Amino acid sequence: MHDYSDERRISHITLDETTIIWRSADIEQERRIAIFDLLEGNFFAPMRMQPDGYGGPYRVGLSVQEGRLAIEIARDDGTALETHILGMGRFRRPIRDYFAICDSYFQAVKNSTPQQIETIDMARRAVHNEAAELLKTALESKVDLDFDTARRLFTLICVLHIR
Repeated sequence: MHDYSDERRISHITLDETTIIWRSADIEQERRIAIFDLLEGNFFAPMRMQPDGYGGPYRVGLSVQEGRLAIEIARDDGTALETHILGMGRFRRPIRDYFAICDSYFQAVKNSTPQQIETIDMARRAVHNEAAELLKTALESKVDLDFDTARRLFTLICVLHIR
């Protein structure tokens, strides 16, 4: 369990809005909740030590550049520290699955019984959890982060991939 009072956290996060073509109201709500929850409590610690010992908090920018995910990390004052580029191949299926299950969930909320909604929500959480573990693994030598932070970052990565 990480201590959220720690300075090793994200204090501000941005998504490159130029890569986002269109969002439904449901997806926009998911984005707002993910950002709010992320900023309320997260653990985020780049593995590379800074010469001056800087250890957070961090400003993080997410964008898609040439089909790859760019995670730009800066000091709280905006001074750039490092950028990590991740190939998106390993995330394509989880992103596609997550969108499909979210779509089913949003439809179910409008038309289904509470039991049907709960079943779909359990499947949605399972896909989300699996994707969070994948993201943690992809970043393990670059950034230490907790599971909840990985889940919320995955939600934001999905928002960047809406076409």
